[in-house]
Amino acid sequence: MYTNFLTPVEITKATIESGIKKAHLSTKKMILLGILAGLFIGLGGLGNILISQTVSDIGLSKFAGACVFPVGLMLVVVCGAELFTGNNLMTIALMDKKITIKQMLRNWGFVYLANFIGAIILVIFICFSGILTQDAAIKAINVAESKASLDFIQAFLRGIMCNILVVLAVWFATSGKDIISKIFACWFPIMLFVLCGFEHSIANMFFIPMGMVLGADINICQLVFNLVTVTLGNIVGGAILIPYIYYNCYASKGKSN
Repeated sequence: MYTNFLTPVEITKATIESGIKKAHLSTKKMILLGILAGLFIGLGGLGNILISQTVSDIGLSKFAGACVFPVGLMLVVVCGAELFTGNNLMTIALMDKKITIKQMLRNWGFVYLANFIGAIILVIFICFSGILTQDAAIKAINVAESKASLDFIQAFLRGIMCNILVVLAVWFATSGKDIISKIFACWFPIMLFVLCGFEHSIANMFFIPMGMVLGADINICQLVFNLVTVTLGNIVGGAILIPYIYYNCYASKGKSN
């Protein structure tokens, strides 16, 4: 019987195959596609700031921003790019012994660096184009200072919860066989993580530097602390918890449908 979506077993197989392809990408492709992903996620962050800049109700402000932000992952998934947090799912291919840990870490390292470069390029473009002014600039500064003020436990736990939803969005999108399915699959989980205030390392590569160039009271040490802490949380949520459960349920012997 034909269906227009993949089953969990089929998604697991597709994710393993994707992990193999990502592990064998050339360094040039990892960097170029990683820069694109950093730009894409940053554009979602920019839209978040602009749409929520004058919304006084906190809940509505968060929801307005959450409605726009998912465009970043939509661009990554549909148009093609290499996003560190999504690539955390490569651990499924590692568990299946289809790639080595060296190959996986190589991908993560180059893609993470490229994502940062892409985010900073966008920050520079926005800074010199004068897009964020007045209320929008104040909003960007407040967002950056709020993120930089998180302590280790807060940032780490929010990072875990964030990437659980991000990799589920990628997993969800993998199941779809048409573009509309993939767009909706990206939208709901990403909207939820933004609404809940979880922390995404690549998004923070845009949000915090953007606030810094606009005058936020944040130093380099705070930026590095946030990125390292949130990244660790993202890895736990997206590279360990979800992959471990799904691999053992859908890829190992005795798998279910």
